[in-house]
Order: sequence, then structure tokens, then C-alpha cells
Amino acid sequence: MTDQPSIEQVLGRNDGRDGDDDDSPTQSKPSQATVLVNLAIDAGAELFHSPDGVAYATLPIENRSENWPLRTKSVKRWLSRLYFASTEKAPGSQAVADALGVLEGQALFDGDEHQVFTRVAGHAGAIYLDLADGDWRAVRITATGHSVVSDPPVKFVRSRGMLPLPVPESGGSLDQLREFVNYGSEEDFRLIVSWLAMTLRPTGPYPVLALYGEQGSGKSTMAEMLRSLVDPNQALLRPPPRDERDLMIAGNNSRIIGLENLSTIQQWLSDALCRISTGSGFSARELYSDADETIFSVQLPIVLNGIIDVVTKGDLQDRSVVLTLPRISGYVSEDDLWKRFESARPRLLGALLDVVSGAMAAEEEVHIEEPPRMADFARWMVAAAPTMGWDPEELLDAYTNNRAAANETTLEASPLVGPLRRLGNFEGAAADLLDQLGDIAGDGIARSKTWPKSPSALSGSLRRLAPNLRRSLPGIEIEFERRADGRLIRVTQLDEVRETPSSASRPSWNDADDGDDAELLTHSNAGVAQ
Repeated sequence: MTDQPSIEQVLGRNDGRDGDDDDSPTQSKPSQATVLVNLAIDAGAELFHSPDGVAYATLPIENRSENWPLRTKSVKRWLSRLYFASTEKAPGSQAVADALGVLEGQALFDGDEHQVFTRVAGHAGAIYLDLADGDWRAVRITATGHSVVSDPPVKFVRSRGMLPLPVPESGGSLDQLREFVNYGSEEDFRLIVSWLAMTLRPTGPYPVLALYGEQGSGKSTMAEMLRSLVDPNQALLRPPPRDERDLMIAGNNSRIIGLENLSTIQQWLSDALCRISTGSGFSARELYSDADETIFSVQLPIVLNGIIDVVTKGDLQDRSVVLTLPRISGYVSEDDLWKRFESARPRLLGALLDVVSGAMAAEEEVHIEEPPRMADFARWMVAAAPTMGWDPEELLDAYTNNRAAANETTLEASPLVGPLRRLGNFEGAAADLLDQLGDIAGDGIARSKTWPKSPSALSGSLRRLAPNLRRSLPGIEIEFERRADGRLIRVTQLDEVRETPSSASRPSWNDADDGDDAELLTHSNAGVAQ
């Protein structure tokens, strides 16, 4: 590789080292773009690209290194500053654009490939948490503890809206979190802490934390505080996205996706949240381009809230931790609550990192005989339990019970379950099954919005519902078979699970007026503002 020209040579200056020969040929003056490219290289910019083909630069700024996509205002301003410092002139906008084009080509074709990370990264057996402060520091977490480092070995990038985390302090306890979150039982609190610890694990799949509660139960404030402990942002919670592209863009620029005030989750959104939870890619045509695609690939924790049960689709429910928040009997000022939370946040973060460190030390020794769908989460929570002083088996039981209750919610939300229990055995085409189920359900239910309107819609609904039925009603089995004369659906069930038309439906939790469920509805942990 040839040596890069000096700044003096690029600018066409003569300091006498080349002699004073008047007969030497006059050198042409380099363009502004060329000057900018060489200034960037001389300043020590490291050009690289990510696996998805995006060009980046690591810029040396004062005593720190900052990582930025080349096509950002931060890099343009840095180049302009370099040029002005060297020439006392401002570069033209076209020169800056041309220089960026050259640097981008060098990053893509000559630069190394590095994975870039937002907020959390794993590297060489350690976890790194980006503090997102002005010094670009991070916290290094290992199985033996955690410490702040000034030059992390991973490429963190910053997105607009990211806010800094406090420097974690030792000596705190996550029990202090009880002052700020509203929860219905001790098991619920332990699941909240387990979800928090999982957000710092570099790889998923990640559970979806779904918070339900009536107006004023503190579900939004609780979701905001939980995200603030790991991934503070100017927009902690967002309304439901318009489409999957908006959702993927939000995920590409944050560590945790927060959605609030959901009244329903349409099938496309439920499927998209499932893909983000377990890891998925999304492609869309670039603006002003017929051929190029923009690729989003994310795997992230999600927190959402709503007044009613919105996680009713089987796939999403199977990936969720669902909590119903009790009423709050007394309120405190939201400003005072947040002031106390901000004061406690450094100690809470330190305590959370202690739990993550403990999970890292114990995870390899964890063995679960019958792991659930979210096996990685179950393993991580069991590994983290001893650091909190909790019994791992009891914690796993709490998660199992939570999933079972959520499974019941899915069955209660489906209009098909009641008619299926009354159907008995069936073998035939989806169209015939739809007719029979409609006759059993009656016109009122069969004409509702949630009732499948076509044989293909019925098949899809039954495929999504089948795992839930197997868990709660193992006597009902739904099978699908492809034959030469068409597709066939077979429904078989034992007599003891078959429901007669006069059988009463199972009451839901909000029908209770005494006993444990009633106590759950009146329990209050803290004065949390909505």
C-alpha cells in the first residue's frame, strides 16, 4: 500500500523540502473532496462495514473513539471541522458528499467487517453495556463482577433519542425496585426481575412482558421505569406502529421496544412481535430505488401494556410473561416518584448487573428437564435466582404457572373453543367443519368479527390454536392431512372433555368476587402514577 500524502502535499503547500527549482512543473491543486478524504485518513478514522453492508467510521475525537454510520450528520460535521481547522475555509456541500462517497467505498471494499451493537453486546465471554455518555464508556460484565471501561472492544453505535445510563453503584438491592413498580404477587415481582435480567443477555430469544391493568394502575409508568434501567430513551413508550417497517426501524434503533395503550393486537402485529422476540429479518425497498433493499435484522426484548388482555394469539402468548396489575389505593406525585427513582437508579443498575453476573457464572450448570418454549429465558432466570436469594425451582414454577394462566386467556378469547368442545369427533373438509361449528355457535357468535369467515381462515385459526388446546385440553386433538382429493381436518376428543350445550363456561379472573383472585384485585404495592 502506498504512503498517504501529507496534509501539506494535499494542500499544495511548499515548505522548502522540495527545493526552489523554478523549472519544476506546476502541480495541479487537489479538489476539496480529495483534501477531505486525506484529512480523514490522516486524522486516524477507521473505516469498516457491518455484515449487512453499511459503511461506518470510528472517529478519534479528543480522548475517545466514536462509531458512526458514514451517511450521518455527525460524520459530515466532523469532516467540515477538520477541513476548517486545516484551511480556515468551509468546504462545499458537494465536496463533502463526494468525499463521503469515496470513504464509503473504502469502508465497504477495503475496510474490515465488524458487527455493530446498540446498548448491549457480547464479546469474548463478557457482556458490554453502553452507558451512552459523552465519553463513550461502557460497563464490562463478567461472571466475577462488573466495571466501567473507557474503550470497549465492540462497536457501539448511538441512535437519536438514546439517553445516558448512570454509572452503576455497588451496595444496592433490586428489592428497592418494589417501591416503584406495581405487582400482584411475589411471583409476579420475581418474573419482572427475571425479565429485566434477560434484557442484558446479548442473545435471545427474549420474552415479551405484557402489563395489563385498569386505568390508573401504573402500567405505563412501570414500563417506562423498567426500560429506563437498561435502555433510557427520549421516547420510552410508543403507540402501536402503523406497519412492520415502522416497528423494525424502532427496533433497529433501540435495545428494548416499548408499546403502550394497546386495545388490540392485529394478526400482522402479533406475528411481527413474535419475529422480533425470537429474531428475524425484514426487507423493504430503499426510497428512490427500484432494486436496492434495506434489511433490518433484530432480536429484542419487548414491553407492552393495555387495559384489557391483548396478547391472545397463541404464538405471541407462548412468548410472553403476562402480568395483571392490581388497583392502586393511594397515589403519589409522579414528579416525586421519578425523583426518587432517579436517585435510586445507580444502585438499582448496580444490583441488576450483580444479578446478570451471577447468571453468567451459573448458566452453564443449569439443566431443565422439560424446558418451556422460551428455554433460554427459563435457563437464564434459573441461573440468576441464587443471586437474588430465590429458590430456582420455585421461580421456574412461577413462570410455568404464568404461562398456563396466559394459555387459558388465549382459549377464552377464541370463539372456536366452545363449539369445538361440543363438536365431538369430526373428519372432513374445512368448509364442512366451518358449517358445523357455526351451527353449534349460533348466529350471534358466527357473525362476530373474530369468527373465521372462510375455510382457509378456519384452518389458520385452528393451527394457531392447536398448541394451546393440547396444553389445557389434552383430550382434544386437531390434525391436518393432505390427500389426493383435498385437505382434510380431523378433530378427535375424549368423552370427558366434551362439553354439552348446557354446560357453563369457565369464569374468568375478573368474574371473581372472593377468594385469592379477589384479594389480587385489591392488593397495592406502591403509589404509582399512570
